[in-house]
Amino acid sequence: MDLLFVADPLASFKIYKDSTYAMMVEADRRGHALWACQPGDLAWRGGRVTARACAVRLTGHAETWFTAVAPVERALADFAAVLMRKDPPFDEGYLNATYLLEMAEREGARVFNRPQALRDYNEKLAIARFPQFTVPTLVSCRADDLRAFLAEQGDIVVKPLNAMGGSGIFRLRPGDANLGAILETVTDLGRRQIMAQRFIPEIADGDKRILLIDGEPVSHALARIPAPGETRGNLAAGGTGVARPLTARDREIAAALGPTLKADGLLLVGLDVIGDWLTEVNVTSPTCFREITDQTGCDVAGRFIDALELRCTA
Repeated sequence: MDLLFVADPLASFKIYKDSTYAMMVEADRRGHALWACQPGDLAWRGGRVTARACAVRLTGHAETWFTAVAPVERALADFAAVLMRKDPPFDEGYLNATYLLEMAEREGARVFNRPQALRDYNEKLAIARFPQFTVPTLVSCRADDLRAFLAEQGDIVVKPLNAMGGSGIFRLRPGDANLGAILETVTDLGRRQIMAQRFIPEIADGDKRILLIDGEPVSHALARIPAPGETRGNLAAGGTGVARPLTARDREIAAALGPTLKADGLLLVGLDVIGDWLTEVNVTSPTCFREITDQTGCDVAGRFIDALELRCTA
């Protein structure tokens, strides 16, 4: 099969932890042809959606891990599968890419995750679909709303709706001398809505990433444990990843969400769970394949390519 990865520049990959790279390695091992482009390489011309895509060869070397030939223009419908693996932020460029990918679907392209689902499942706001698994949460751009929520909850976390890797997250408590400045910054002086959630003390034990592949959970989650003095467990923020078997509560959440997410066209999802509570539903470019596989031997990339092959031959 010819597989097209729509992603960030390949040269920017940190292959020791990159899940897209893990997918590529497994697909290459099975004899599939790898192609890559960036969202800006997508176009609509002549009544079809195309990509200026490069054929990619894996070298097996850490420093120069790929070679790529000069790009050629190909219709997305000509690929067996198109994998949207561009990292957030979910900005105007990302949004426009989903429109083009959805147009390609109408021409016969198989796109994972589905473009409409990428738009419908904002990674922060999607938890509102599953309120039975969430802590008290507020979304607002108003400082008075956020101050009242802080007074009510006593200890909260605020975060932007379209970022990743722990960027822009603050823990707030009553009496914080910087409260006004922080709220002005994160809401852009009241012009940007943000999410506030009751602080979950179990973050000290890790922010768990539970991977769902075609609606079914991987056996282990990656608990991302905050560095000393930090609130955020994100690996990009200095957290340490420790693979752990799913708890009964993890499985309950996965079993409740899995069928809905699968039905909505989400082949790969990363659920973020702190303690017993769902905090995010990651759909854009879920990661943690490498860490879970390296620590447990669970072949996450193999499971993913299995599911992809089934979808492409169904």
